[in-house]
Amino acid sequence: MVDTERQRWRRLRIPWLNVLGVVAIVLAVGAIVIRNLPDDHTDQILNVSYDPTRELYGDIDQAFATQYRLKTGIRLTVKQSHGGSGRQARSVIEGAQRAEVVSLALISDIDALRKRGLIAPNWQSRLPNNSVPYTSTIVFLVRKGNPKGIHDWADLVKDGVAVVTPNPRTSGNGQLSILAAWGSVTTRGGSDEQAAEYVRSLLRHVAAADAGARGAGVTFATQRIGDVQLSWENEALREVATNKDEFEIVYPPVSLRAEPAVAWVDANVIDPKAATYAKDYLRYLFTDAAQETFAQFGYRPINPGILARHAARLPALELFPITAIAGDWANAREKFFGDNGIYDTLSAPPVAVPPAAQ
Repeated sequence: MVDTERQRWRRLRIPWLNVLGVVAIVLAVGAIVIRNLPDDHTDQILNVSYDPTRELYGDIDQAFATQYRLKTGIRLTVKQSHGGSGRQARSVIEGAQRAEVVSLALISDIDALRKRGLIAPNWQSRLPNNSVPYTSTIVFLVRKGNPKGIHDWADLVKDGVAVVTPNPRTSGNGQLSILAAWGSVTTRGGSDEQAAEYVRSLLRHVAAADAGARGAGVTFATQRIGDVQLSWENEALREVATNKDEFEIVYPPVSLRAEPAVAWVDANVIDPKAATYAKDYLRYLFTDAAQETFAQFGYRPINPGILARHAARLPALELFPITAIAGDWANAREKFFGDNGIYDTLSAPPVAVPPAAQ
């Protein structure tokens, strides 16, 4: 009886020992497999950019991430944020957006971050072409057939012409429109007084001043407000391509060379890994692949050979530099858009003069 019980327990113990052994083997193999699985962790950086660059950076970011993973094995995601350039700069300064990278409409917008200690003083010298990967300009977008006969800046202030341009307080497009308008007078021999009178008159013709360039496009194209939109060249090209039978572009005889700039935000890339990602991403913008993408989206690449291949769509223009109307971009910001600057003075309502005492 005892021997029978002992034999039965032996038969029961053997399978359990086998099970435990199998489990141990499975766990060991699983640990090996887990250790050897590719890293699925997705690293990311945030690019805070200005209003119209959504489609551009959507394409750029995908291409960069693909080649970066092939080159380094790192699965990097570039997040995007878009809005009026001045408003975007303030959101980074105030900490509302913790950007590793900024790509803004104006050098002065990035320099505002430098003044707050968020970006190094030498930021422009850290990348090619003073950290400007492409240029652009302000053009006129008009209704098909150009019914108001708008060809030059003076035509914007003719009777019955309504202008759409973004608000200079929030938008790089808005500031560039004012600067280009001013320079359209002074670079062709006019005085500062004549430029001031022209810009004052232009502001009276503004029918809508949205917070950003894309909003201005919606106002002009969808809400059908205004006779002419003062637009980034790339935005005008996009709107014409989207609405072939409704709009056309007028290139004024003279306009401003816009220089959107890029930088990594030193205060937000303390981690060496984040700093590497941000720098590699911005360096990619100066490669031939990225330069070609800029041209395809209507931006003027700094690579002259690539720009020349797109001459039919991006024609040669007479564009004056910011130094034609100010010391540099920082000086232009202070001169035109600082407290009590030219824009404040010209946009202020006229002061009513009381009648003389009888």
